[in-house]
This record gives sequence, structure tokens and C-alpha cells, in this order.
Amino acid sequence: MPRTWIVIAAMLAAVGAAQAQHASPTPYAGLEMRPVKALSDQQIADLRAGRGMGLALPAELNGYPGPVHVLELGEKLALTGEQRTRVEELHAAMKAETVPLGERLIAQEADLDRQFATKSVTSASLQAATADIGATQGALRGAHLRYHLSTLDMLTPEQVRRYGELRGYQASGGQGHGPKGHH
Repeated sequence: MPRTWIVIAAMLAAVGAAQAQHASPTPYAGLEMRPVKALSDQQIADLRAGRGMGLALPAELNGYPGPVHVLELGEKLALTGEQRTRVEELHAAMKAETVPLGERLIAQEADLDRQFATKSVTSASLQAATADIGATQGALRGAHLRYHLSTLDMLTPEQVRRYGELRGYQASGGQGHGPKGHH
């Protein structure tokens, strides 16, 4: 029996080596065609639409529901009319804040890309561009997280528990790891 495992392991190694020979020489091949090298088409679309792109995961996965998903699950969460209206207002405010930040980030990344493409980048311009990009990324993430925090205050503890259950973060009837006492 041990000999069978040796043969299987050798075959798997051979298959892996053959696949590696046919793999792209670099994981970046093809990305040079992007209009903004650092951002995929999907990322650009998400930034322009004000979508979270995982920026609020610390909130989302720790019991602070996001306004978009609360609205999507509104019926199953038994939102009241007032809750729905307030969360819709939060969502509109979030988009009004995050869409311009997303546009700014796209422009900043495009400028950095242009500096490298035209060979005009300097140490000083690189420092300035990356500092600006970092500040915009921080502001964008902060906005998304802040709207999760605000959304939590509009829901009952039972709705927060149900949200986590519906999103697959906790088993039915589980206590979860979310915040306590908000409603």
C-alpha cells in the first residue's frame, strides 16, 4: 500500500510540473492593457457606483450591518417603514460621499500611472501621489465603515442577529459576535 501512495504522489508532482510549464510567465501578463494599471474594470465600476468592495469587512463581519444589505434583506428583517426610510437615507448619503471619493481615487491612480508611463515620475512626485492615494483610500474606507456603524443604530438586536444569520455569519439561533445594546 505505501508503494501506491508513492506512485500517486509522483504522478501528482508530474502533473503539477507540466501545468507550471504552461502557466503564464507572470501573473501580471495582460494587465498592461488596463486604462488604469492598478485598478481592474470591476474595481473602477465599483468605485464609481460607491460599492464597498470589502472595505467595511471589519464592521460587516463583526455584527455591524451595511445599509445596502439591510435594504436588500429588508423584508426578511421585517424593517418598519421608518427604518426603511432611515436606511435608504443613509444609503443615499453614503453614495453621495463615496462616489466622489471613488472618482478621486481613480483619477489619482490614473495620474500615478501616467507619471510612470511618461517616465516623468520623480521621488517627490511618487511620494506625493502615493500619500494622496493613501489618504483617499483611508477616507473611502472610513466612510463605508461609518455607515455600517450608523446602520446598526437603526436596527433592533433581533434584526442584527437575523441579519448575521441571513448573511451566513452565524448559525440560526446563534449569539454571534456582534455588538450588544444597539437599537
